[in-house]
Amino acid sequence: MRLPKYATYKEWSGHETSIPTHWEVSRIKNLASINDDTLPEDSDPSLEIEYVDIGSVSLDRGIHQTQSCTFSEAPSRARRLVRVGDIIVSTVRTYLKAIAPIDEEQCHLVVSTGFAVVRAGSRLSSGFGRYALQSPGFVDEVISRSTGVSYPAINASDLARIEIPVPPAEEQVAITAFLDREIAKIDVLIVEQERLLALLSERRQAIIYKAVSQGLSPAVPRKDSGLPWLKEVPEHWEIKRLKAISPFVSVGIVVNPSAYVSDDGLPYIYGGDISEGYIDTGRCRRISPEASSAQAKTQIRKGDLLTVRVGAPGVTAVVPEDCEGGNCASVMLIRGGDFDSEWLCHAMNSRMVRYQVEVVQYGAAQEQFNIGHAVNFVIPTPPVQEQSDIANHIRSEVGGIDRLSDNCKRAISLLSERRSALISSVVTGQFDVRGVA
Repeated sequence: MRLPKYATYKEWSGHETSIPTHWEVSRIKNLASINDDTLPEDSDPSLEIEYVDIGSVSLDRGIHQTQSCTFSEAPSRARRLVRVGDIIVSTVRTYLKAIAPIDEEQCHLVVSTGFAVVRAGSRLSSGFGRYALQSPGFVDEVISRSTGVSYPAINASDLARIEIPVPPAEEQVAITAFLDREIAKIDVLIVEQERLLALLSERRQAIIYKAVSQGLSPAVPRKDSGLPWLKEVPEHWEIKRLKAISPFVSVGIVVNPSAYVSDDGLPYIYGGDISEGYIDTGRCRRISPEASSAQAKTQIRKGDLLTVRVGAPGVTAVVPEDCEGGNCASVMLIRGGDFDSEWLCHAMNSRMVRYQVEVVQYGAAQEQFNIGHAVNFVIPTPPVQEQSDIANHIRSEVGGIDRLSDNCKRAISLLSERRSALISSVVTGQFDVRGVA
């Protein structure tokens, strides 16, 4: 779609972008109120609330997760009340894209104090405000005004001083109508790709579960595993606990782990760096060789396994060669030994072990499990050569699925970029959508 531009533009002071001549620029505090309603501290402890944390919100998906709890069980940050038309904006840099509008189905929620709740006034429609506060330019402003080292954030008063372009009221309506329609089209395409990605993930999980729980040959004799959730396994397999498979299972550095972070050095792996079968060493923290050696108990080696304990409990990956000598924090370390690491990684990521994780995990805001429980996870264990055969089989079978999944992820990324660029260009008046709204 080719969109026309406005007839004339003027400079927007302090920005590279020009805006239509007849538009105004105003600070948010002159257009909206912030954090009007708060849940009282003396609320009934038994009061049932539905809570939204900053990790449960994104630009593309809005509010995608809530948790039900009583006031006494809720985190102390569960205090912000919202109304229909409000816009919640994360003030914490780690979650800067946690920005979402509140609709009629969400007006009963209690959101984290990590959000600023922006309520549009008479000069700003909630629809246009929603898109203006989701635009990359606004997010960039929040980044530039954030302060703090370990937990960068912006306070509500600084956020209120950020300027946004303000078209006349009738144009705000037209822009909102145009973006509602066009963004909905993009969102449908994103949902389709996400649905395909979920189907591929289910297929991948089924292949892995069958291999690690049943083996590769349906003809071998079977025996009762003695486990109601597993049923029969190959007769020659042993039923072992994790502590009998690995020579050492422990937790990474837990006492003040941030004190060991260095500007450069060896990979220092946290839970957020781990996904199924993969450790992101490009963006992980660093630890000096000296500091890592001083923490020899948790120093990682090629072939070790790291398992996420908090947030996405159970997600496991094998330590690659480029992590050799590094360290880890607040994750479970499974030391490599007389077993095939790739096989154990698949077993840990399969429903066979994830079920056991779910049984022992705890925590409302952040799900996690204890190492004391994890060492007793039960895993049907084939001979080492068969472990390698299973790992090779899984690698061969899921290769095509992984390539299709990567294509889906790239498509979602491109669509998300298109979504962001369209919002940015329209809310700053780079295109005149009045005639097509």
